[in-house]
Amino acid sequence: MPSQPAIAPAQTRIGHVHLKVADLDRAIAFYRDLLGFELTLRYGPGAAFLGAGGYHHHIGLNTWESAGATPPPLGHTGLYHTAILYPDRRALAQALKRVLAAGIALDGAADHGVSEAIYLRDPDGNGVELYRDRPESTWPRDAQGQIQMTNTRLDLAALLAEA
Repeated sequence: MPSQPAIAPAQTRIGHVHLKVADLDRAIAFYRDLLGFELTLRYGPGAAFLGAGGYHHHIGLNTWESAGATPPPLGHTGLYHTAILYPDRRALAQALKRVLAAGIALDGAADHGVSEAIYLRDPDGNGVELYRDRPESTWPRDAQGQIQMTNTRLDLAALLAEA
């Protein structure tokens, strides 16, 4: 290990997430029909790519090693969740409305001060966070200017009223 930690450039972003799924059509329906991503490419019978805003893909799905498989057991390593950032509160509310209308249970919902977040599982048991950031100028900070995130209850009724 180097003596100094590496620092990624400020413009660095996570480009996409690629998930192993048990049923490709079921996963496509979740990410396309509920969360609103566009199917950009179906790669044979075993893979698909979905994006937003014309981007080639934010989400990759495949069944290459997982067709018909079960989710990993709790308590094992792996992806905790994929966080999907919506551009504003209304878009987040609309996504929440679609998720609830589909009968998908929520794992939780939180106001983090810097963001509002909803937690759920995709059809393969993968954790999904749907969230929106608040303007940086409103983020809670301590006397030294350090971000002070919170974890309080998110008012889902008030959020849904904006859908």
